[in-house]
Amino acid sequence: MPAELKTEIADRISLISVSSTMKVSAEAEKLRSAGVDVVDFGAGEPDFPTPENIKKAAVRAIEQNFTKYTGAGGTLELKQAVCERHAKDFGTNYKPPECIISVGGKHVIFNLTQALVNPGDEVVIPVPYWVTYKDVVNYAGGKCVFVDTDEAKGFRLTADMVEPHLTAKTRMILINSPSNPSGAVLDCEEFEKIYRLTSRRGIYLLTDECYCHFLYEGQPFSIASLAGAKETVLVAGTLSKTYAMTGWRVGFGLVSQPVAQAMLKLQSHSTSNPTSISQKAGVEALRGPQESVQTMLAEYRKRRDFVIQRLRAIPRVTCAEPKGAFYAYPNIGEALGRGGIHNTLEFSEKLLSEAHVAVVPGEAFGTDRHIRISYATSMRELERGLDRIHRFIAELA
Repeated sequence: MPAELKTEIADRISLISVSSTMKVSAEAEKLRSAGVDVVDFGAGEPDFPTPENIKKAAVRAIEQNFTKYTGAGGTLELKQAVCERHAKDFGTNYKPPECIISVGGKHVIFNLTQALVNPGDEVVIPVPYWVTYKDVVNYAGGKCVFVDTDEAKGFRLTADMVEPHLTAKTRMILINSPSNPSGAVLDCEEFEKIYRLTSRRGIYLLTDECYCHFLYEGQPFSIASLAGAKETVLVAGTLSKTYAMTGWRVGFGLVSQPVAQAMLKLQSHSTSNPTSISQKAGVEALRGPQESVQTMLAEYRKRRDFVIQRLRAIPRVTCAEPKGAFYAYPNIGEALGRGGIHNTLEFSEKLLSEAHVAVVPGEAFGTDRHIRISYATSMRELERGLDRIHRFIAELA
């Protein structure tokens, strides 16, 4: 008889949690499949279609049989296109050996963290944070060091907030500007101060530029444009939001060559290359017309203004104005404790089951009085969903 099969899951999997945003989407889809009319504010996904020129480039790739493996870290053509676009947009000077193409921006952050963070290393993460940051650091055996930001000041991070948390064990600081979930944008001067703090101490600064083109004030900025930044700055980028290409799964890292090689080593034994067809589409996205980006930004600004106005009209709700990305992060703390609701997880569950609106609870992002609303959806859905949220909160006893 064979030995009894041991079914215990590896310990390292217990270090990470199920993505809260994916969980919300799954619950909303379950209701939808049962015929329930759900308004979904959960997923951070543009409702715009991928631009036609990008789709046509993918079709050409298929017709020309560009359907084989590529280099594990992406094609030279796409790496060059990434470097060219980043140089044009931000004034950087990366070369293809300093670029790696991965399966989405999340994959870049995972590879970077696994390649650079040793067990016991500290990683500084501003709060609120994107759900994945904490889990990838935990998976690497690192220690998350959280820095609270001030809601009254729009959740903006400052160097003075960061400095007390830097120690001899600090390996990296992870910054997302514009921020998911708060929409906060880090002031350029403060970003540079943080860079000076970290570079002097040999600490990596990982800048997640996922939403870098969706700013409502000022011009897009990359800390990687500073002289000498390549030594300690790590850029994680993606085509998903900028070009409405979420399902295409194309992300990129711009880093020093040794770090790129370390990431490549890991990627070659996990996913290997991103999809060949998506890479051809990515080249067209980066080198082709860019008007679609401004079209989306103008629509997001209109939606932002509408959503903030409506949220602030709801009793017991306040909301800092997002300066970028496409999320609102309202404070519903005054509504908690009513209707048998004690935290934002219970609030979100009851909102979905009773009002049929999907949002993400603030606990997923490190706060306990907020929910995240994605306004990357139509004005009709925003109106319907916000009407339901208003009624739901107003009726809480």
